[in-house]
Amino acid sequence: MDKKYHIKNIDDIPSPALVVYRDLVKQNIERALDWVSGDVSKLRPHAKTHKTAEIIEMEREAGILKHKCATIREAEMIAQNGIEDIVIAYQMVGPNINRFLSLQQQYSNVDFKVIVDHIDAVTQLSEAAKNLGLNVKVMLDLDVGMKRTGVPVGDDAVKIYEAIDQFDGLQPWGLHVYDGHIHDIEVIARTNACNKSLYQVEMMQGMLSDKGLPVPLVIMGGTPTFPIYAETDGVEASPGTFVFHDYGYTTHFPDLGFIPAALLLSRVISIPSSTRFTLDLGHKAIAADPEGVRGTILNIENTEVDTQHEEHWAINVPDTSQIQIGQEVYVCPTHICPSVALHPFYYVIDSDGYYRETWEVTARNRTDS
Repeated sequence: MDKKYHIKNIDDIPSPALVVYRDLVKQNIERALDWVSGDVSKLRPHAKTHKTAEIIEMEREAGILKHKCATIREAEMIAQNGIEDIVIAYQMVGPNINRFLSLQQQYSNVDFKVIVDHIDAVTQLSEAAKNLGLNVKVMLDLDVGMKRTGVPVGDDAVKIYEAIDQFDGLQPWGLHVYDGHIHDIEVIARTNACNKSLYQVEMMQGMLSDKGLPVPLVIMGGTPTFPIYAETDGVEASPGTFVFHDYGYTTHFPDLGFIPAALLLSRVISIPSSTRFTLDLGHKAIAADPEGVRGTILNIENTEVDTQHEEHWAINVPDTSQIQIGQEVYVCPTHICPSVALHPFYYVIDSDGYYRETWEVTARNRTDS
């Protein structure tokens, strides 16, 4: 195992636990700044990976003053930590409409923006904003191929954007594009896929321009496509996973240059056979996403992950004669984002390899109650 992950006072940390290496997070933030050549106006990182005030503070100290998030609780956490430009990349429906408007009232100094992809959402948001005498900046969520949310380029998209412009209490504020369907390993193929997304955005901008509608802002991408949009004029890039990174992205996108900065600490709790041991790292502590291998063991060779349950994870090895009960095991998760949400706090590892403090995963829950 790489010595940078060794924790010197590991006996002070119970398992399973999420451990975060402060200096590696800082390196990842610096790497993101390198990708935009130091132009922080190009960066709007997504807070959904870390959900933590201290990471927002680290990014703010690096000059990053714009953020994106998925939940109202994340938006509140970001606003509480001095950020005044926040996009909530999630369509507000039901009680969340009034929760969002209440947040906008509470933090009147913050420039909030939300996204929509349906005329009914526009209507409901307009009625609520009008009743409170508020003005909301609204971005159109554009689907360029992921088919999860958003509306494809076309007349229907134009009609929704026109409605934003015409309805009381709303102000059209551009296009939001997430391209999570792009996961080409080869950089050239990934770039070509991004260019197809950019072409669709340009088409949409042209259609809106023909109607005399403003498009003040375009936000695109995630971590894998970040380097392409970092070099694209008129686009803000919004990577999220990069702050912690993970085994999945490290394996598939080595060109990004980010480093896994968060691991899961586990321990051997059983050795049921000469070729099998069991960890205390069930799917309540490491995300059951994606399917297949959910993490890789860093400090034991020739392991094959096997059956996982709520509090247990069976591991196969050629020989358990060197495995000990209570032995520490460092695991790099395949997908860090949902793994973070399983833990109420991190154990923060300093540059000298010691744990001395914890950071709360402030926005882990969607509400405070």
